[in-house]
Order: sequence, then C-alpha cells, then structure tokens
Amino acid sequence: MQHHVLVVDDEPDIRELLDLTLSRMNLKVTTAEGVVAARRALASGTFSFCLTDMKMPDGSGLDLVREIADKYPQLPVAVITAFGKVEDAVLALKIGAFDFVSKPVDLSILRKLVNTALKLRVEEPPKTGAPSEHDSPLADDGLDKLTGSSEAITKCKVMIKKLARSQAPILVSGESGSGKELAARLIHDLGPRVDQPFVPVNCGAIPTELMESEFFGHLKGSFTGAATDKEGLFQAADGGTLMLDEVADLPLHMQVKLLRAIQEKAVLPIGARQEVPVDVRIVSASHRALRPLVEAGEFRSDLFFRLNVIELPMPSLMDRRDDIELLAQRFLKEITDQWEESEIPVISDQAMKTLKDHHYTGNVRELINILQRAVTLCENNIIEIDDLMLEQATVNEPEPALSERDEDQTLDTYIEDIEKKMLEDALVKARYNKTRAADSLGISFRSFRYKLKKFGID
Repeated sequence: MQHHVLVVDDEPDIRELLDLTLSRMNLKVTTAEGVVAARRALASGTFSFCLTDMKMPDGSGLDLVREIADKYPQLPVAVITAFGKVEDAVLALKIGAFDFVSKPVDLSILRKLVNTALKLRVEEPPKTGAPSEHDSPLADDGLDKLTGSSEAITKCKVMIKKLARSQAPILVSGESGSGKELAARLIHDLGPRVDQPFVPVNCGAIPTELMESEFFGHLKGSFTGAATDKEGLFQAADGGTLMLDEVADLPLHMQVKLLRAIQEKAVLPIGARQEVPVDVRIVSASHRALRPLVEAGEFRSDLFFRLNVIELPMPSLMDRRDDIELLAQRFLKEITDQWEESEIPVISDQAMKTLKDHHYTGNVRELINILQRAVTLCENNIIEIDDLMLEQATVNEPEPALSERDEDQTLDTYIEDIEKKMLEDALVKARYNKTRAADSLGISFRSFRYKLKKFGID
C-alpha cells in the first residue's frame, strides 16, 4: 500500500519543498498550514507518518506531538526544529516524538528519517476470535530474552517496547551485571533499525589517545601509524544503533566531540576536512549515576541532558528475587548446551532456596558464575547446597557493608583462581593430554575444553 504522510508547516515554501521531496519517494502527501488544519486532517484520514514544525501562528508543534501521542499512539511524528535549538528537540523526544530534523532541512537526512519511521507502520495481521487468557502484549518480539515475570522486570519490558518505537536517546542505568546491554539490544531488535548494525562499545576500555580515531575514524597518513583509512564506530553503526557502555568513563575532551557528533549527526575523521553524515541511534549505559558526576564537574551537563532524554532503570537481581528460579533454569540449559552435555542438572529444593536467599553483588552475571561452578562440582547431575559454594544468607538480613561486598567479590575471584590452577596442574600431570586431564578432574572433555577457553589457558 502507498504510505500517507502529513506535513504541518506555516511556511508555504517549506511545505512545497517537503511535499515534492516526499512525493518523489512514492508517498502520498497531505499538507497543513497549522495546528488547526492538522487536527482536521488527522480526524478525517489515516496517516503513516507526521512531520511538523515547532512554532506556528495558531499553536505549537509540541502540543500536536502530545495530542498524537495520546490519540494516535501508533503514528510516528517527527518535529522540525530551528537551528541550534537542541533543547526544543530534546523536549519533543521526551513527550513522544519519534525523531527530529533541524532547519535548514538536510533532505538526505530527512529521507532516512522517513524511511526509518515507515518501518514502524508495517500492518499487523488482524486478530481473530476472542482473546485468550494466555495473550500478553509482552509475549512476542523476543522480549522473552529478558527472563522473568516479576513486577520489576515486567515494567522494564513494557518500557523497552515503548522505547523501541522512538529514536530518542536512551540512558540505561543499573548495577553491573543487571542486563543493561541486553536491554539495549532489545530496544534495537524491536525497533525499525533491526536490519542495521548494533555496535556496542565499552568507553572505559579504549585508551584515551585512541578514542577519537576509534569513534570517528581516520585517514591514511593523518598520524604516525595510520597506514590505511579507518572507519570509526559511528560509521560502522550508520543506519543502526551505537551503544555507549560505561559512558561515564569518557574523558571531558571526548565528551565535547561526542556531543557535537550527536547534535550535528555527522563526524569528522582525523585528517579529514569534511564531515561525514551518520544516522545512528544512541543508547548509553552506566552503572555509575551521571547526575552526581555532572554536579562534580566530571561530566558535561549538556551531554548528560542530550544522552538522558529518557532513562531506563534496570532492576537489580535483589529487586526481582521471584525471577531467580526461572533465570537459573534458563542459564542451566544454556550452560549445558555450550558444554555439549547430554542432561541438564537439577537444582535441589535446598539449593534453590539458597540461591533465592543469596545477596547478589554481581546480579545476573554472578548467578551465571555460581551455576557454572555448580555444574562443574555437582555429582549425579543434582546441584546441592555445597556445590554452590556460597555462604547461606536470608532475605531479611541487613544489606552488607561495602567492605563485606568487597570480601564477596574477592571470594569469587579466589575460587576462580583455585579452579584455574587445578586445570593447569591437571594439564601438567597429564603431559598436556586434555582427555586425560579432564578424566583426572572427573569432568567431561567438553566441559574441560570450555573452561580452558574461559580462563584463557592455551
């Protein structure tokens, strides 16, 4: 079917330019000279996309965005903002706009924006028959990758589904190991950019002197060692999503350059004289609260407000204890598949209670490590309390002090060091015959091979 687009702008020249541009994309276009005319058009027709100016004599584009979000929630609406008015664009995104484009309108950027928005309008097949008690708005689209049915994780799933329909920058917050990257991937996978790249980058893992080259790329000969042209992360994610993990670790000089790249939707490779346009959605993540860093002068306030248009807080495992049993069953299956074992171990009732009562400093990631250890140590394919190697705790115990948390983390590291040494010793005694070494430890060859890879033992 031919998509129908509504263009709202009080300037006749702009309306004519947009009408011509969109019509050449084989789109049916209706124009409106203001908010009142736009309301009449919306009431009398069905549209796939709406593009509106911010300021018009008879009303505000922001008011129109609010009305569309309320009355026509499936209709993507983008706003046209004046040059340099970033705060207007941010406000529009907060109240439900799909995206924005700045004046003077770059027609190539506009075409990409429209094509992305129209992907949201693929018609769903009509439902037939009475709704089933098993029907759920979350039982599709891959949201089952976020395991659990607790209140905390259900709220999170609902928000992810909403955020996937927008292009607003998202800040995913939460403790380490709480699933921030998984949430970012789901926002990408459920959105219109799913067929384009998802590029995650750990900002704290890039050496400061290489950051600009890594993010924006460089030209051959632009500095010593630049033997060839190199594409940056922004270019690699063009058309898709760039996830800035641990964004709080960015040094101040890179924060300035990143802000410009996001606002201008273009990057300047090292050694280049002309900026390269890029179309990326930014999803950031941090286990550190950014606002205190802003107040301390360690993080730019303008970048913070640009990244934190909408915040998605990820619940800790302590906030979703009801999900622990489902998570444990899922991870046991994944571990068994990875290790190519024939049977999934069973967790005894006492061991499951211990898992539910444990104080998790490392969240879901810690639960996975505990289960990997338990699978290695358990006998007769049954995981007992001793196989978990945990201090028993109760839910009602007070939260451990920071020093106690550090001790928990040190215990995990200590146990991993012991496990690694056992593997190395077994290899030496078996004269580096992996099959004999695995037999001496009482584990399968596949489990042994997996552990060698896990600990980087060559």
